[in-house]
Amino acid sequence: MSHTTYAMKTAFPAIWILIAVIGAFLRTRHSAGRHAALETWQRWWAVAALGCGSLWMTISFLAGQQTMADAIGFTRSPFQFEIAFANLALAVMAFRVARPGTTPRERITVGLGAGMFLWGAAFGHVYQWFANGDHQPGNTGGVLAADVLFPAVLIVLARRQQRLDAESVTHPISETQCAS
Repeated sequence: MSHTTYAMKTAFPAIWILIAVIGAFLRTRHSAGRHAALETWQRWWAVAALGCGSLWMTISFLAGQQTMADAIGFTRSPFQFEIAFANLALAVMAFRVARPGTTPRERITVGLGAGMFLWGAAFGHVYQWFANGDHQPGNTGGVLAADVLFPAVLIVLARRQQRLDAESVTHPISETQCAS
């Protein structure tokens, strides 16, 4: 495999991060205030990064089982079917918390649930990398960034919203004052 092909394959999962960041950035350029901007960032992250990223993995593990096994550096396994549906669960939860009116607590809960699976997967990827020299594109690179960042960023953004909400209760100011 050429270096360019390897780089493209290993970086692909990071596309969902890029879409979320660009989408949220463009959408918040003229936000009415910090609260509105933070809500937009959370929704973009939930839909584009965690939701679409997990849905992509669901489809990939169901439709391209041998391709995914090769990309990870494993042999084909019945566990790939289970991984597909674990990713589908993450996608469903992510799309659920992307709707308006979702509380930060709900988003933190989904982030933690996603983290238990994805951080465990990241640990497994790192272990395979160092213990067995598995440098396949589906084991290192973008997949590690996605596994760590998808839940972590959702949790951090929701936690920031909790703090902002708490500040507005103790020091009520209008949204226009926040924007200035």
